[in-house]
Amino acid sequence: MTEIEWWEYDEPAEFAEALAGDIQFIIESAIDARGAAVIALAGGRTPAPIYDKLVKAKLDWKRVTIVPTDDRIVPMGDALSNVTGLAKIFLPKGARVIPLTAEKAADYKAAGRAADARLQDLHWPLDLCLLGMGADGHTASIFPGPDLTEALTGPKERRALGVMPDPLPPEAPVARVTLSHAAIASARALMIAITGDEKKGVLERAIDQGASSSYPIGRVLAEVELPVDIHWSA
Repeated sequence: MTEIEWWEYDEPAEFAEALAGDIQFIIESAIDARGAAVIALAGGRTPAPIYDKLVKAKLDWKRVTIVPTDDRIVPMGDALSNVTGLAKIFLPKGARVIPLTAEKAADYKAAGRAADARLQDLHWPLDLCLLGMGADGHTASIFPGPDLTEALTGPKERRALGVMPDPLPPEAPVARVTLSHAAIASARALMIAITGDEKKGVLERAIDQGASSSYPIGRVLAEVELPVDIHWSA
């Protein structure tokens, strides 16, 4: 049974401040212990205020490597690109931001293999993986679809893969590259950041359902051995 702790906040500003502080502590601890930190950060709107606060932290940013938890297979600079958003925030501080994918590609499986090869060059496991969750229960880009089983149960040495959500989300109807379940579950620290009553209800149901959950995040969390911190704000 995965050990889960909920942290609830009355105000969005409090939510962002607390998460930024926790991430800063993890980065500082990793640098102290290993001389560098490698973290995976979610894209999207929910974590944006967190990153706005985190980037102001007095850290040795040149020792920090950041990868997206997932990305759309689109060119750098595209409005759908998660790594573009992360790079705009953290590159000016001196952090290293590594794309999972940085160009449009017809073969999403090949894009996933290229991302996996890129991640093999980083020290592993991740010091932190910060996940978000969609209202449909997906996390990173682990969606229902033809690649769900591979994302959840593929080889443990596989760090990333290409996936095709089914159905494609209308707001971003493109294939993705995502961290694998094995990459997420091996992280030294795992956090989830969500907002709103709807997502809270979905996540609670997913956790209750466990390994048989109809929600991808329920299946991801059911197989995680490390403690998970869930941060939620209305």
